[in-house]
Amino acid sequence: MLAVALCCSFRLASCVAGLLVLLSLVASAARAQATAPREGPREGRRDAACERFLAAELPGLLDLYRELHRHPELSFREVKTAARIAGELQRAGLDVTRNVGGLGVVGVLRNGEGPCVLLRTDLDALPLGEETPLDYRSEVRTESPDGRVAGVMHACGHDLHMASFAGTVRFLAAHRELWSGTVVAIGQPAEERAGGAQAMLDDGLFERFPRPDYALALHVTQLLETGQVGYCAGPAMANVTSCDVTVRGRGGHGAAPHLTIDPIVLAAKLVLDLQTIVSREIDPVEPAVVTVGAIEGGTKHNIIDDDCRLQITIRSYSADVHERIQQAIVRKARAVAMSADAPEPEVRFSEFTPALVNDADLVARVVPALQDALGDDAIVPFAPAMTAEDFGRFRLAGVPIFMFRLGTIAPARMAEYRSRGEEPPPLHSPHYWPDAEASLRAGIVATTAAVRELLPPRR
Repeated sequence: MLAVALCCSFRLASCVAGLLVLLSLVASAARAQATAPREGPREGRRDAACERFLAAELPGLLDLYRELHRHPELSFREVKTAARIAGELQRAGLDVTRNVGGLGVVGVLRNGEGPCVLLRTDLDALPLGEETPLDYRSEVRTESPDGRVAGVMHACGHDLHMASFAGTVRFLAAHRELWSGTVVAIGQPAEERAGGAQAMLDDGLFERFPRPDYALALHVTQLLETGQVGYCAGPAMANVTSCDVTVRGRGGHGAAPHLTIDPIVLAAKLVLDLQTIVSREIDPVEPAVVTVGAIEGGTKHNIIDDDCRLQITIRSYSADVHERIQQAIVRKARAVAMSADAPEPEVRFSEFTPALVNDADLVARVVPALQDALGDDAIVPFAPAMTAEDFGRFRLAGVPIFMFRLGTIAPARMAEYRSRGEEPPPLHSPHYWPDAEASLRAGIVATTAAVRELLPPRR
C-alpha cells in the first residue's frame, strides 16, 4: 500500500510540474506576442488580371465617362444615355432588355451555378448649369420639369457610376474563369426623381429576370480622397419626401393691402412655424429635417398675388417620425390660413424615397474583400447622411443591399481646399467634379472585388 501511495504521489507531482511548465511556456509566448512589433495596415493586393484589364481598358472607359459627362439627360428623359449603357452591356456579351420600367436597361450574364448578384448604376443628371474648369464640361440646356430653361449636368456623379459599372461588367464578362453564378446589371433611370427603381420593380424586375441574392452599388462622395472607399452598415441614407404647399390668399393692389389677404405674408409665417416641428415636436434623439428649399409668389412690386408656393423637403430615418412631420405640416399650413380667414391651402406630398439600409451581414462579408483589394487604410467607416437614394427600394423588395461610397477628390486637391479652410464643393453643386481617372480605377477595383467575394471561383 505504501508503494502504491508513493507511486501515486510521484505521478501527481509530475503532472503538477508538467502543468506549471506548460503555463510558463504559454505566459512566455503571450509576453513575446505582446512585446513583438505589430504588423502595420495591409496595402492593397494587386490583382494581376485586374491590373492588366485596367491598363488596356481604362483609357476607353475615361472616354466613355467624358462623353456621358458632356451629354447629360434629366430624369425620365435618359433616352440616349440608356441606349449607350445598353450598347455597353451588349458588347460585353450580356443578354440585354431595354425599356424596363420606362427607360431602364437590364443585362444578364450567366456563368454556371452559383448565387446571383445585381449591379446597379443610375443614369440621370440634374437641372443645373455646370461651372467647373473641365474642358469637357456640359453645355446642355433644356426645359426642366417645371417649365424653366436650365442647364443640365452630372453634379451627383452618375456619369462616373456608369463608367465604373461598364468597366466592372467588361471585366467580369472577360474573366468568367474567375467566378461562377449570375450577374444582373441594371441601368436605372430617374434616381434623382426617386421613381426609377420602383418603376423597374413594378415592371417585373425580379420576376422577368433572375432574382438577386445580393445587390451592390457605389456612390461618389466629395468627402473622401481618390482611392478611398467608405462603408456604413445599417441605415445609411434617409427617408425623403417632397412637399409642395400652395398658400391661398386674395389678390389686389399693394397700396390697399387691407382689401386683400396677402399670401406672401402667410407663407412667411408658415416658414417660421415649420421650424418648430423638429425643434419642438420630434424627440431630440430622432434625426429629422424640414427644409423650405424654394418660395415663389408675386409678379410685381405693387401687386398682391392670389397665392404663394413653397417647396419643402422632409427627411428622417424613422417612418413614424416621417408621418408625424407630414401631419404637422398640414396642420400648421391650415392654422396659418385660418388665422387670416384665408382659403384652405393645398398641401401635396410626392417623390417618396425610403431609407437606404445596408445589410449588416453583407457589409461584414464584403468589407474585408475591399480591404484586400485597396488596402486597410483605404477602407473607412462613413457616417450616415440625410441624403436620399432609391437603391433602398431593392431592400424593401427582399434583397440584401450594400451601397459603398467612392472617394473622388485627389489628395493634392483635397489638401489645397483645406489649406484655405474650405471643403470641396458638395454633390449637387455646379462646381463639383471628380478626379476621374483615379476615381474610376478605384471604383472598378472595389466593385469587382465585391462581386468576386459573393460569387465563388469557377470549378
